[in-house]
Amino acid sequence: ASTMLRASLAPVKMQDVPLLPSLDYEKLKKDLITGNDRLKAFLLQALRWRLTKSYPGEQRDTVLQAYISNDLLDCHSNCQRSVLRLLHSTSVVVRQYMARLINAFASLSEGRVYLSQNPTLLQMLEERLKAEDKDSLTWENVLGALQKFSLRRALQSAMIKDGLIFWLVDVLTDTDCLSDYTLAYSVALLMNLCLRSAGKNMCAGIANHVLRVLSDLLGHENHEIQPYVNGALYSILAIPSVREEARAMGMEEILRCFVKEGSAEMIRQTEFIIKQLNSEEPLNDGIVSDDEEEENNKEEDHDIMEADLDKDEVLQPQLGELAGEKLLTTEYLGIMTHTPKTKKKLFPGVHQSIDEPLQRPVTPSYHRTVYP
Repeated sequence: ASTMLRASLAPVKMQDVPLLPSLDYEKLKKDLITGNDRLKAFLLQALRWRLTKSYPGEQRDTVLQAYISNDLLDCHSNCQRSVLRLLHSTSVVVRQYMARLINAFASLSEGRVYLSQNPTLLQMLEERLKAEDKDSLTWENVLGALQKFSLRRALQSAMIKDGLIFWLVDVLTDTDCLSDYTLAYSVALLMNLCLRSAGKNMCAGIANHVLRVLSDLLGHENHEIQPYVNGALYSILAIPSVREEARAMGMEEILRCFVKEGSAEMIRQTEFIIKQLNSEEPLNDGIVSDDEEEENNKEEDHDIMEADLDKDEVLQPQLGELAGEKLLTTEYLGIMTHTPKTKKKLFPGVHQSIDEPLQRPVTPSYHRTVYP
């Protein structure tokens, strides 16, 4: 048995991984728009599984390229009845499975490039974020997708402009109703937006509220969020008026309390924050103008699929119903059209010392992998 277990854990050689069969995307998209809700949900699930269950490398890249070149989600369509509209379906399950698929796309850098080409998707996701129940899987996946969107500068700018920082700070005032996933992704999204000058300035307008929420989060039992809380604090304390507010509320004392019980890494990060808090640096011109940097299309190259994308499946096939790859290859088989594509090299991730608070945008799944 132990030999079999070792064999199952052995890394798969790339030449052993077959490419998945091509699909008939025209028929797929037609059924996603005109089929009944149960069929739509099964199709959304099967298409997501193709991404999440494929092997990283050529197999997954080929799946994603086929989705993008066939404009699976209608990101390039202005049509009223587009696949993206399933986010507003009256069916709870269809909405949830659409959000899961978008979150899976957003987990891959090329998928984020594709999604960002639709001018209304960000707004649709923000609307769903405010409309769905906070304990729902739809909300969780919408939030996950938005957090991954925040790796892209143009999307960060749009989210800041849309006032998402105010909304996140309000959500984080009461964390009892948030799952570990939604808590981590909410705080990491807030941090990514605070790294930008426009985000810092937005926080300066509600400094007391933001500082109270972040200082409460410092003591949260979920330690996974600490790097993002630290990163957000460090960022906004670059603004003199925020430092003044923080000193007035005794922030150094609060931080010193946590130094006593944190890990060595967190203690070092906290020391950096205290140093920033006590800094007398005037407002740096770079902080005011970082939005003009010629960096709009560069992003951190994060490609990580979390197991959470496939958790708690509410949709189960009944006797005689097809699901997953079986559904796709039985009903939607296409003509072989695989074209090998060399993956475009994106802006490489910048590794920084773990002693310092985070100063570049990250996603929780990537941060866990790089800094275990």
